[in-house]
Amino acid sequence: MTADARPAGKAVRVPSLLQSLTPIVVMAGLLTLSIVLFGADSSQGANQVALTIAAAVAAVIAIYNGERWSEILEAIVRGISTAMGALLILFAIGAMIGTWSMSGTVPAMIYYGSMLLSPTIFYPTACLICALVSVSIGSSWTTAGTIGIGLMGVSQGLGLSPEITAGAVISGAYFGDKMSPLSDTTNLAPAVAGTELFTHIRHMVYTTGPSFLIALGGFTVVALLGTGTDQEADLAEVAGVLQSNFRLGWWTLIPLFVVLGLAIARFHALPVILCGALLGAIFAVLFQADLVAAYGGAGELGFGLALVKGAWMALIDGYAADTGNEVVDSLLSRGGMSSVLTTVWLIISALTFGAVLEHAGMLQRIIQGVIRAAKSTGALITSVLLTALGTNIVTGDQYMALVVPGRMFRAEFRRRRLKARNLSRTIEDGGTLTSALIPWNTCGAYMATTLGVATLAYLPWAFLNLVNPFVAALLAFRGITIERAPEGEEMPEIDSAARA
Repeated sequence: MTADARPAGKAVRVPSLLQSLTPIVVMAGLLTLSIVLFGADSSQGANQVALTIAAAVAAVIAIYNGERWSEILEAIVRGISTAMGALLILFAIGAMIGTWSMSGTVPAMIYYGSMLLSPTIFYPTACLICALVSVSIGSSWTTAGTIGIGLMGVSQGLGLSPEITAGAVISGAYFGDKMSPLSDTTNLAPAVAGTELFTHIRHMVYTTGPSFLIALGGFTVVALLGTGTDQEADLAEVAGVLQSNFRLGWWTLIPLFVVLGLAIARFHALPVILCGALLGAIFAVLFQADLVAAYGGAGELGFGLALVKGAWMALIDGYAADTGNEVVDSLLSRGGMSSVLTTVWLIISALTFGAVLEHAGMLQRIIQGVIRAAKSTGALITSVLLTALGTNIVTGDQYMALVVPGRMFRAEFRRRRLKARNLSRTIEDGGTLTSALIPWNTCGAYMATTLGVATLAYLPWAFLNLVNPFVAALLAFRGITIERAPEGEEMPEIDSAARA
């Protein structure tokens, strides 16, 4: 009998708790072994293999319980398809980094940013700038892919830590992503939980506000302590090298302003970033023609064709700077669509694993046990936070980390007369913010690729993302800002702050 043949009348068995936990234990063990054996290079293929083996273990258990392989495969395809938009954005951001480095946009951001930002207040300032931009456009990804790239270059030019800078950029970007009414996650969470958008945002102020202040305080302390890299960069020399190798001016920042303007106007991220990448290629040809032609091999093809090839190469493989200055070359040699291929592989592997677990009912089985164990309100809120974090780890997808716990805990919150705004806030505290801390999650992989810092390297410095879940749990156990419906009052399907 083939794996796809199910005997007539045979029902699919509900997985046991042991069966449900087995693939997760296998995944955790293999990922740990991957890091031990391959270290920082584990994301270049070893982690992908670990996730694939864990997915295979989950599939075998599912087939043993009566699932059809064809249905499992359909679930995997559906799971991967949910992230196709994110994968395409990754390719686009790779292309944009390459053309912006060549066109002078990134060099100009580094040059002017180094003159305007002081090392003593750089980290909190970077966090604030990213928070303001992200609130305005509602996207942590676009914020990191535009302002974040420039701030990373500025920090290295100032001799500051790229890991701490990435943490500051991510903290600011996710504050806006969480609190902006323009954010997709901020709209998804209340829809899943059953509350109204602005009720949800106002309720998040209680946990996100203090967490953001703590993060800013942390970055201020780190900045005042003067934490930098081992080798301090000569800022004057870096500025001189940038000026001598690129034609810099306000016009080289036009691609940045266009992308931010389109994002504020609520255009979708993919066409906006693609527009930015192509605009960068055009600006490179217009303002850095000699550099582009040399990069494309002007001696072999002639100047005109070399211009086309050079810009094309930046889209494909990024830009490899050759200024003679090691610091500047390391700042600008990045990008290209090909640079994200291993990241895309990592995301697909993680989504495959998560799709099998959800289809086979293993996630639901684990969550049911968690609900039964959560007796108090504080324990229930903490369970939601941990479930959202666990879903981010297991499925590799931020949206699943909102939808799965929101769907699974909604009835329990109603049964305990806890207003839906408590649930919507909690799944954002645990789901939205922790997504950037998981290397194989779409968000963690994107931030590592875009900012050029490994997820586990910036993780200790992503203060907002780390602190917010603890603040949420503390308030829950203390009963602070936990809103209940009075006994005898009917629990509405849609929890709104506005009452007639």
